[in-house]
Amino acid sequence: MSPIPPAAAAGDEAAAADAPAPSRHRPADRRRALRRTVAVLCLAAGGLLIPLLGPGAALDGTGEADDPGVEAVTLLRGVLFAALAVPVGEEFVRRLAARVPGATLPRGWSAYAAVVGALAALGLTAIVAAGNLVPTSPSEMDIGGLYGSRDGTLALIEVNAFVVAGLLARSPHALLRLAPLAAIVAAEALRAHPATEDTPLLGSALTLVHLTCASLWAGGLLYALRTVWLLRAQAPDAGAAVLGRYARGALLLLAALTATGVCSALRRMPPGTVLDQLTETAYGRTLLGKVLLVAVVCALALTARRRLRTAAEPSPSSRLRSSRGDPMAAYPPARAEVVLLGAVVAVSALLTAVPVPIRW
Repeated sequence: MSPIPPAAAAGDEAAAADAPAPSRHRPADRRRALRRTVAVLCLAAGGLLIPLLGPGAALDGTGEADDPGVEAVTLLRGVLFAALAVPVGEEFVRRLAARVPGATLPRGWSAYAAVVGALAALGLTAIVAAGNLVPTSPSEMDIGGLYGSRDGTLALIEVNAFVVAGLLARSPHALLRLAPLAAIVAAEALRAHPATEDTPLLGSALTLVHLTCASLWAGGLLYALRTVWLLRAQAPDAGAAVLGRYARGALLLLAALTATGVCSALRRMPPGTVLDQLTETAYGRTLLGKVLLVAVVCALALTARRRLRTAAEPSPSSRLRSSRGDPMAAYPPARAEVVLLGAVVAVSALLTAVPVPIRW
């Protein structure tokens, strides 16, 4: 038997040193993953309960009237917002991933979201046709009256726009896919600010920007995480690059969301009454809850961004090759972020259903 050359032995030792050590904490890793899964499921369940339990908690002790059907309106509008965010976010991430070599994108959910959104918009249209009450029979709805009212016309526009969005979801032209989504955002912005309030066009413009940025943020993060998960084995660096590009864009979206959100809140609650109305009105309480949720979401986003930066930096510990961190390290906080963003969507829907505070 011929002896093993020293160079080959040294190479084998170096390879053995570079090989990852077998994990001795697999049960602990499984328990940690189970805890994370349970936490995510609890957060998701909490988000679903917000439309059902939120109105009563927000209105308790304020002296404000509880509009009939506020729970149904909150639930349907939350579903509508989520269905809008999915295709908008997919278009956003597709643009970002086009410049990342080796980035394979997952199949879009736009067509399914359009069906869900059309059903939610149809439910809201039925409520408008019944005089803003939840109908119990078709005879309670005035379908013809929808065409003669502003709210009815906007509700019909949203239904039709979701239908068109579903038909064009597989179109190769981005402008055709985006046109019906833009119509939904515009209709929501106009619906939220009737002509009877002060400066309704300014309020609609603020809502237009706010809703667009929120859809890009929530829907974009969902699709970016789906991309990271798809590329986790074959091209984890490409997935991390897509998530990194999204994170940089999310900073600008957060700035726009903050600016438009503050301006919209001050239109509803003058500066001298904000502190009182945050605790004494349903609108203020819901807004406070939304702000706290967004603060937690921002903390998770910063954690994910820091992990992405750490993963991209070479480690000086290895002399044989450049050692980088795990690109998937940013996935857990980003996953928790997208679940909390779902809760933010639910709270935003509640914010549209509770009574608008009186300008003191």
